[in-house]
Amino acid sequence: MLSVENVVKRFGDHVALDGVSMDVPKGKIFGLLGPNGAGKTTLIRIITRITGPDSGRVLLNGKPMTDADVMAMGYLPEERGLYKKMKVGEQALYLAQLKGMDKQEAAKRLKEWFERWEMGNWWNKKVEELSKGMAQKVQFVTTVLHQPEFLILDEPFSGFDPINAELIRTEILRLAATGTTIMLSTHNMGSVEELCDHIALIDRNHVVLSGSVKQIRQQYSTNTYRVEFKGQAVAFANALAYHGELLDHQDEEGICTARVKLLHGATLNNVLAATLPVAQMIGLREEVPGMHEIFIRAVSEKNPDLVAAGTTE
Repeated sequence: MLSVENVVKRFGDHVALDGVSMDVPKGKIFGLLGPNGAGKTTLIRIITRITGPDSGRVLLNGKPMTDADVMAMGYLPEERGLYKKMKVGEQALYLAQLKGMDKQEAAKRLKEWFERWEMGNWWNKKVEELSKGMAQKVQFVTTVLHQPEFLILDEPFSGFDPINAELIRTEILRLAATGTTIMLSTHNMGSVEELCDHIALIDRNHVVLSGSVKQIRQQYSTNTYRVEFKGQAVAFANALAYHGELLDHQDEEGICTARVKLLHGATLNNVLAATLPVAQMIGLREEVPGMHEIFIRAVSEKNPDLVAAGTTE
């Protein structure tokens, strides 16, 4: 859907993006991640043609992006912005027409959205009368009203209470299910794990990690398993021998839960073959690292001082 090819952007002596490349697959939810100051906002502004790259290019469906492509996109910036003195309905209609929508069709769709999200009595209110969360709901609606094929959401959950955050999450999933390609820029790693199919992690103006979430989690796997069994932990540890290391264990009501790290290229079958004579297996699962841990590890590998200072989020 969207391809970023070797994009470079400088502001004076500061290099904001240095040869950044990534592909956003069509119909997927793509997570754009990175520490503060990594270059995410600059990249989004280049994609939306607010600014241009010094070199490199951005392609949409295999062709260089145009202003007409941007008109068909949806973009919800992190810095929310509505005209405070305008009435909600009047402003929503105005923004819809800026996207090329017919006023009558826009009004019809807005009424449907306002009813579905229980916003019907907001129509004649001024924006300044709304809470921050209410205003953000209005802005989300105006962002997706024209049914864009490509949607950029920059920290869409910021400022929402849990109920409205769930409303936005459900809507993002619904849009993706209907074929909308979504770029989600966020620091919320829980949202990344739950929503995103693919990610790119930018750190210090470079892409340091990209690919499918499933593949990346496997890439950062530590070959550690959580094993539940009936038996003695000492006998289990001795039986592991050359194949694995018992990292820790807990005994509760006759059931032992152990964390085992595979060693020396051993497989899970090797561990099972060695321990089955002394343990009755109940359950076993791999401990796959979460995106928060991967984020910290990937950034620290490139810049340990930044992580030590606690400035990755």
